[in-house]
Amino acid sequence: MSGHPSQFNLVDYFLGEERLPQFAKSAAIEFRDNRITYGELRAEVDRWAQRLLDRGVNEGDRVGLLLYDSPEFLACFLAIVSIGAICVPMNSFLSARDVAFILSDSDTRLLIVESELDEKLSEAGNHENSRAILNVDTETRQADEMDGGGDADNRSLRALAATTRDSPAFLLYTSGSTGTPKGVLHLHRAIPFTVESYAANVLHLTNEDRIFSSSRMFFAYGLGNSLSFPLAAGATVLLEPERMSPESLARFIEDRKPTIFFGVPAVYLSLLDYRSGGGLVDFSSVRLCVSAGEALPSKIFEDWRREFGLMILDGIGSTEMLHIFISNREGNSRAGSSGVVVEGCDARLIGDAAEQVDANQPGNLWVRGGSATAGYWNRPELTDATIVDGWVHTGDIYRRDEDGFFYHIGRSDDCFKVHGLWVSPIEVESVLASHEAVSEAAVVCAMDASGLATVRAYVVIRQGERAQDFEDALEGQIRKFASSRLPQYKVPIHINFINEMPRTSTGKIQRYKLRAVSKNSSGGSDDTEK
Repeated sequence: MSGHPSQFNLVDYFLGEERLPQFAKSAAIEFRDNRITYGELRAEVDRWAQRLLDRGVNEGDRVGLLLYDSPEFLACFLAIVSIGAICVPMNSFLSARDVAFILSDSDTRLLIVESELDEKLSEAGNHENSRAILNVDTETRQADEMDGGGDADNRSLRALAATTRDSPAFLLYTSGSTGTPKGVLHLHRAIPFTVESYAANVLHLTNEDRIFSSSRMFFAYGLGNSLSFPLAAGATVLLEPERMSPESLARFIEDRKPTIFFGVPAVYLSLLDYRSGGGLVDFSSVRLCVSAGEALPSKIFEDWRREFGLMILDGIGSTEMLHIFISNREGNSRAGSSGVVVEGCDARLIGDAAEQVDANQPGNLWVRGGSATAGYWNRPELTDATIVDGWVHTGDIYRRDEDGFFYHIGRSDDCFKVHGLWVSPIEVESVLASHEAVSEAAVVCAMDASGLATVRAYVVIRQGERAQDFEDALEGQIRKFASSRLPQYKVPIHINFINEMPRTSTGKIQRYKLRAVSKNSSGGSDDTEK
């Protein structure tokens, strides 16, 4: 990058004058019937940057994105950071109230919004204040009419803001599924670190790869999958804004032929169920499957390998660390494990007395690396509690075996004690899910009539097997099955059959909702959930 040696900007990292000529005519994005080259993408970034400057956006201002996964998302994200402003991507599935909270909490100066999502702003009262709003469809249409296309490859590149690796770049809000959303601030250096640690050492991407992520770019996981990693490799990202059913996702994979597929456990399970019901799922183009978001059950790992001949590389990441920091590898994956620490990161397990625990003992997971958040937006107390001497407290409980493989036991607020002994929901769920009639299971703590803690399970039955008389017999069968594989105190006292698991928009099971239901349940099947 020209200028002072300490200057660094993400746009220069991806689309700078030294790098762009290599890929200018290569496809950066495939979106529906459109193919956008790297040269065209850089031209769009510069156009959007000028629009922002024309509207008075300054370095350090927050600019919100309420957009679907689209070429405009990539162009706007990069345009915002190119001028030294801070991008605030927002979950398009959020309620109007949560959108209003994020806009207020981040003190967003300007918002770029999708036409279809504009009504959320009206519901939240955001058209009635001084915040500037740009409609992405209107702006793009007007630009096309004025520009007439032009030769993107021959345009001169506009100057970038004199940011550094330690300049603020973007603010990702947590889903808020169990409380008020929190803004997680990342610096310009965070994305290159994830590229050079995880993508380089685990994915081994090339410019021949075609990448598709079922997780959206307003999540940390999806942002890395669809923006950071393909652009850094000169690869092609496949974008689709619609929410996909298993059938439409399978059709997309067959038609568009990605080589890398990113999903969450619930997506892999839905594809397996769709295939078992007779649906066509063709993963012959895919060389690598990746999972994150929550621990991948061993059964899904094994079923996927049997059905498709592919191992799913499970890993753990977080919004605070931006992407995956512990991962399985090609040729070195273990069912039920999150893998080993990614190069460049460190992880340790700390007991309740602040001591480092021995192998195969549970401990609280702390991690550090160059992608760690700079802190929570306007939440100094939470920042100080979560980040200590560069180490980030993840809130997860893990054990590590003698070979360095990490195994997820649960979230610290999900694990509980029965008869004074710890119960890991994930362990019990894994056993229940291995029963031939069970599609998935979730386990929570429930109190019996005496006020003592017991294990309650919520179970989704495989397609075509649900009937009341079948469920009545099945509950006893599942409990007997679990008793043969678990200590008695871990065996569910009650099993509730439900149609589907409550999930966050990232695909994680919302156990807190099941705990709330269990408070009002006395046992047996829970009709309120059917």
